Amino acid sequence: MIRILANDGIDPIGKRMLEEAGYVVDTETIPQEQLASALLNYDGITVRSATKVRKELIDACPNLRLIGRGGVGMDNIDVEYARSKGLAVVNTPAASSLSVAELVFAHLFTGIRFLQDANRRMPVDGSTQFNNLKKAYAKGTELSGKTIGIIGFGRIGRETAKVALGLGMHVLAYDLYPYEGHITMRFQGDILVDIPVQTVELERVITESDFISLHTPFAERPILDAETFAKMKRGVGVVNCSRGGTIDELALIAALDSGQVSFAGLDVFDNEPSPRAEILQHPKISLTPHIGASTNEAQERIGSELASLIIAHFSN
Repeated sequence: MIRILANDGIDPIGKRMLEEAGYVVDTETIPQEQLASALLNYDGITVRSATKVRKELIDACPNLRLIGRGGVGMDNIDVEYARSKGLAVVNTPAASSLSVAELVFAHLFTGIRFLQDANRRMPVDGSTQFNNLKKAYAKGTELSGKTIGIIGFGRIGRETAKVALGLGMHVLAYDLYPYEGHITMRFQGDILVDIPVQTVELERVITESDFISLHTPFAERPILDAETFAKMKRGVGVVNCSRGGTIDELALIAALDSGQVSFAGLDVFDNEPSPRAEILQHPKISLTPHIGASTNEAQERIGSELASLIIAHFSN
């Protein structure tokens, strides 16, 4: 009987699929330091972003046959080493793309209409300074007709482009692997429209965009730093729903304070789960606690897709 430890949880749909296939699925979270001994009782483990599956853990569990990642990035797994040891490593890169893209625009809409600050000040000052606040937040802008720069044009980057195009925005995209093709837009269920897109040089994205959204894997050094911020249009908006560490947070704070960057939307941080106080308290930053993929629909897709991949592997 195949036993799977879903250490960071799995959607009930995925759990039910595995159990109906005859698998035993445990969803109790085992602390990282206890995993080496606990995994001796399992054939596979599924994780999200919390649990780390590194070389030492893989070596300690020779019985392990599969590692599943519910989501896109696999920075928390030593993928190549695991595969060199004969383990299957699978993930669900497409399942959460739309949820992340929609969160990007939640942050963009928040930033262009000052909601991050208004939602803090209205409960405190709304009854006594209503007209002053109305004046303070009266210079919002629209997204339509503006240019969004997308750094990283994989599945999530392209989904972000679809939302942008639907809002009437212009898209400039950059990726390490140049792309020229089309994006298929779906309207009212059955109307499909192909829109041609191609990536451009990173310099164009940095210098010509009104808003910039990051969609890259983990990087050894920040992609957006003080030098990069200085090249951007004054008043640019920046959103990061990809990985902590891809923005120099101290440089971002300086750019916000100077007005070079008008606002930022952050779902990921350098020091998770303890982001720096200057970031959390800044009035020009819209904040969410790493919830890009955390919608009911995305979790159902992740769970069912992950279960299908696990069943397919052990059925071979």
